Amino acid sequence: MGNVLSKEKREQVLALGRLGWTLRRIGEATGVRRETASGYLKEAGIAVRAPGRWGREAKSAIAVTTDSAGDSKPANEVSTDSVAVSAPSAPGRAPTASACEPYHEEIKAALENKRNAVAIYQDLVTQHGFTAKYASVRRFVHGLRGDRPPEPFGVITTTSGEEAQVDYGDGPMVRDPMTGKYRRVRLFVLTLGYSRKAVRLLTWKSSSTIWAQLHEEAFRCLGGTVCWVVLDNLREGVLKPDIYDPDLNPLYRDVLRHYGVVALPARVRDPNRKGKVESAIGHTKRTPLKGMRFESIEAAQTYLDRWDRTWADTRIHGTTKRQVAAMFAEEQPALKPLPVEPFSYYAWGMRTVHLDGHVEVAGAYYEAPPGRIGTCIPVQWDERCVRLLDPVTGQLLREHALLPRGRYTPRSETSKRTPLTTIELLGRTKSAGKSIGALAAAIHGQDGQIAVRRILGLLWLARPKSVGNTGYGLVTIRIPLPSGSPEG
Repeated sequence: MGNVLSKEKREQVLALGRLGWTLRRIGEATGVRRETASGYLKEAGIAVRAPGRWGREAKSAIAVTTDSAGDSKPANEVSTDSVAVSAPSAPGRAPTASACEPYHEEIKAALENKRNAVAIYQDLVTQHGFTAKYASVRRFVHGLRGDRPPEPFGVITTTSGEEAQVDYGDGPMVRDPMTGKYRRVRLFVLTLGYSRKAVRLLTWKSSSTIWAQLHEEAFRCLGGTVCWVVLDNLREGVLKPDIYDPDLNPLYRDVLRHYGVVALPARVRDPNRKGKVESAIGHTKRTPLKGMRFESIEAAQTYLDRWDRTWADTRIHGTTKRQVAAMFAEEQPALKPLPVEPFSYYAWGMRTVHLDGHVEVAGAYYEAPPGRIGTCIPVQWDERCVRLLDPVTGQLLREHALLPRGRYTPRSETSKRTPLTTIELLGRTKSAGKSIGALAAAIHGQDGQIAVRRILGLLWLARPKSVGNTGYGLVTIRIPLPSGSPEG
């Protein structure tokens, strides 16, 4: 016998063994190891009850006393050779081995990968046909790592079809087809405010175009749009955060306008305003994606879509206490219909009007309206045309057909007067040298205002050179000769 118990502790073990308690329960009640308790019970001739057989062998061990009047009743005390121990109240059903015990090593490995109890239960059902309840897995996991207290939070209520919240999160590790290495993809989540129905999409990278396209795809998955979208102040959606008048990305603003949706950026460092999508991202990262790796982004998206249908939509939401799919069935008729045609995407950027009166887009040059030299204007372009917009009102200033690289738009009939800035530029060429001035004047006389870029290049080549200058043109280096050496 490994451990020697005190007399009092030994009598407790023997008394509880006579009541038919299992070794596990005796150990929990007395703090005695099961092996030690088993040795004392066997030495005393008390049968050790196997798990799951409560009350079958233990009935014969319960003593019944009778008083002098002959009236018998069950004894409240169990007599031993030396001391009487009070019997506890009759226990209920004895605990048996957990249904998760056959998967102990697998559950332990999942916990090491930081997967939660919900994800472990779902994996057991999907991969092993687990038939027990989630509570069994939760208790088993709690026994391995302990439980964490819930955190308090506020709830913002919205009506059907009113609000959606969007954000990015970290997706799973996916093998990059270009490098062959695993890299983390981005997780886009759009969550409806009323039903908590979420659309989860994976992408390799992010840009203003990808951000807008993900919204479009999410709207198509839902079968409709909402009144407004609450988003964070990431640059794909908001160029300049402001508490009262944020500056939205033009492409994102136009895409939402096409679908009849208004953007409502949250305040800086205020994630609670979009807590529903934050919760959805956290749930997705902790449950289906934690510790997972995929060989392609298509396989990862297929896995995530299947998890969405099987588990996310059928769960009872912790706040609403209702099934997500049932609430979405109520909300879907309230969504606004999708437009007939999809949005026509364009690229967008800011361009400075050069001295020649043109802006550069993809290596081609497009004429701006007069009086805009030196100003910065927004430009939109697609595979067909280039549009120049007013920086204040956003109105269309000029529209040109898309040109090949190096080409200029045809010169319009504008004022024949040479702009003052060009006259100053030609004066600088004359100061650089008589021949340079003549060449610049000839170039300007032949090509007009569009020759300004070439004249600037000519001035750059003719600028004074210094030792170590890496610019174009010849560099003159004077090397001092030793005294007495002939020059040459």
